[in-house]
Amino acid sequence: MRFFLCEVVARIVAVYLCVDCVRMLRDGYTERKMRASSPDLVDWLLDWSRLVFQRDTAPVQYWMEMGRQAVCLAACLVVAIFGWWLPNG
Repeated sequence: MRFFLCEVVARIVAVYLCVDCVRMLRDGYTERKMRASSPDLVDWLLDWSRLVFQRDTAPVQYWMEMGRQAVCLAACLVVAIFGWWLPNG
């Protein structure tokens, strides 16, 4: 039962993150700007993650952030389709 609940929760979270990544990628392509996301707690607390990279003024940071979102989307799709693997132990 515990494995089943873990599997369901992992897939629900993965689907939510897929939708969020698709939304961010779509907005990034259409508006030609991307908001930086940082997993660092200090950046989040100090509000440094509100940086916006314009495609015309900062193309390297823009494409790096778009690539990060694309990798996150791919990883979430894999978890949503195949599930979360837990080692036997």
